[in-house]
Amino acid sequence: MFWVYTLLCEDDSLYTGFTDDIKRRIYVHYHRLKSAAKYTRSHKVAGIAALWKTASETGARKLEYRIKHLTKAKKLLLIEDPERVSEFFPELSEFEFLPEKEIKFEDCI
Repeated sequence: MFWVYTLLCEDDSLYTGFTDDIKRRIYVHYHRLKSAAKYTRSHKVAGIAALWKTASETGARKLEYRIKHLTKAKKLLLIEDPERVSEFFPELSEFEFLPEKEIKFEDCI
């Protein structure tokens, strides 16, 4: 299983990434460990804004790339309704992205 995630930072900025171990990756970002993204080492993570799971690493990479290239306003629209991911990116219809609501930020940090 692969995960695409958007994190909310304390300065209200957003960071998007992908991983095959979501709890470990959020822990790394939150604690600003050496393997965290440069961005989250300088922007303290405050929570999970959105989270999708998929069986495809290729799909996860493609979704991450496309989300990173959205404007902040469009990212916020997607975060507001993560089930609309296929409407935002119809070109990724060959992949299934399921919004995940069971994983809590507190369980990762």
